[in-house]
Amino acid sequence: MALPQPGTLEPEELSPRSRQRMQESTPTGAAEPGERGAGARRQLRVLLTPLAVAGRRLLPQKRLLGAYGGGAAGRAPAGKRLCLGRSPRKLGPGSPPAGTGSGWDEESDGSDAGDTPLDGYSELSAYERKRLKNITENAKFFAALKLHESAARLLQMANKKESHTTKRVKPKKTEDETVRRRSMRLQRVDPLGIPLAEKPAQPEAEEYPQVPAGPLPMIPEDQVGNGKLTDDLLATWMRISEVKAHDTEKLTSDMKRYQDSLNSMVLGEDSIKKVVKYRVSSMAIHPSESIIFVAAGDKCGHIGLWNVSCGAEEGAHAFMAHNHPVSCMHFSPFNPAHLLSLSNETLRCGDVTRAVFDEICRSEDDEVNLSSFDFLDDNASTAIVGHWDGNVSVVDRRTPGTSPELSADIGFKRTRTVHVHPVNKQYFVAAGSMDVCIYDIRYLKVKQNKPVSNLRGHTKSVASAYFSPVTGSRVVTVCADNKLRVYDTTSLSPTVTALSTVSHNTNTGRWLTRFRAVWDPKQEHCFVVGSMARPRQIEVFQDTGKLLHSFFNLDWLGSICSINVVHPSRNILVGGNSSGRLHVFKD
Repeated sequence: MALPQPGTLEPEELSPRSRQRMQESTPTGAAEPGERGAGARRQLRVLLTPLAVAGRRLLPQKRLLGAYGGGAAGRAPAGKRLCLGRSPRKLGPGSPPAGTGSGWDEESDGSDAGDTPLDGYSELSAYERKRLKNITENAKFFAALKLHESAARLLQMANKKESHTTKRVKPKKTEDETVRRRSMRLQRVDPLGIPLAEKPAQPEAEEYPQVPAGPLPMIPEDQVGNGKLTDDLLATWMRISEVKAHDTEKLTSDMKRYQDSLNSMVLGEDSIKKVVKYRVSSMAIHPSESIIFVAAGDKCGHIGLWNVSCGAEEGAHAFMAHNHPVSCMHFSPFNPAHLLSLSNETLRCGDVTRAVFDEICRSEDDEVNLSSFDFLDDNASTAIVGHWDGNVSVVDRRTPGTSPELSADIGFKRTRTVHVHPVNKQYFVAAGSMDVCIYDIRYLKVKQNKPVSNLRGHTKSVASAYFSPVTGSRVVTVCADNKLRVYDTTSLSPTVTALSTVSHNTNTGRWLTRFRAVWDPKQEHCFVVGSMARPRQIEVFQDTGKLLHSFFNLDWLGSICSINVVHPSRNILVGGNSSGRLHVFKD
């Protein structure tokens, strides 16, 4: 067996890329190195091949392959290759024989037996023939898999637009399908198997029943059959209105005595009652000293009358007098048999002597809603009315019709409350978005009205503003900035700053009526306001900001009383909550 010449490079020592370059550099049809003549074209190749040296890192080495065939000096003999920077290696078993060149097949045993040259490729080496054979077999195998056809079909399916919706076809019920069981109640059959009579169709109930314009009879909404109980209630109202209240000392200078009277007022189980259906939005208390008689209005237009002194369950009745929330109520100071109530669309007078709710004033524009009112004189014949759009109106009850005598723009975005000075009736205070101003009714005109005094300091919307009950030297306001403010209005200067400020949580939210601080008619310098504190309570403050007393009862008062009213001569306080329930504290 012939050994390879020193410096030759066998195919198995070359990298795959080197072998490819060597194969590509060999022209088709060229003779083997041993068959090349002297005139054969010389080729010079430089290959990068790692050298395997024991204990050393493999590094690429440059090897210069000589030209095939004989020639000038420096050329390798025919059939041999020159290698620079490499020593001859020892051949082991299975090494390719000398002179075989690049045609050696790694998978063969050193001979070409069994590799039949392909037609037209007899001039190729054994390695190239083996490679072409493998390529041909692989191509046949992939062609048998039909991958190209499958890929084309998948691409065609992906390009198709999918339908937006696919409706499922419900299977039709067969005649012999099992029928779902239904209870006898759903089948409208009694336990004995007798069919029940069909119920008559019930008309849909309106959320806000419409009340017609004009006078309304005093008939309770829940009255069924005999109206004797209602007649008894109205008769009580009429009787106590005929007795004139005695003049009592309204100004109490002794604060210690006043605090003692507050401590004597308690809440009992018999002093709690649901008077109206929905959230209380306004209240008024009759000035009678013999019987406690309270009126309450709710957010849906109901007016509830409650004879607290009557221990019977039927002591309260509700009347449907308005279509919208009753935002303001007053018993007439001249004739307590008249109860005036105001909602968004109308101002009514409940006359118990005729058992009718008369209509005094109606908003001419459906978008202009009424917000509050107060009497301009002692006989309660004229009133000042505030509008939610910021205007105010003057109403005279003695004139026919329901239109106001004057409508004036005072420059407010909205007017929530109006209140008349208790001594100088020509002045009234109006509370708006962030404005609290005092105006003179005598100089009121349609446009460009300037206030007499401006009560500054509010940073958010104002819920209410009221004069003190005896002299009108104080005004208390409730603002959404969690502040209660008291102003000194003894001298009506153009600008008035707060005399005292009380930090008070006024964030009632949308489900509670906003707090209104009201003065105690018996005490010039003290006012009452609801509270968000726990336990639930009603608080009494002095105009200096000092907390004098808190009304609470752990057993019977568990809700927030946003609206409160104080009796003008007796130690009685009434608080209303968001469920239409009234709580009466009394001595």
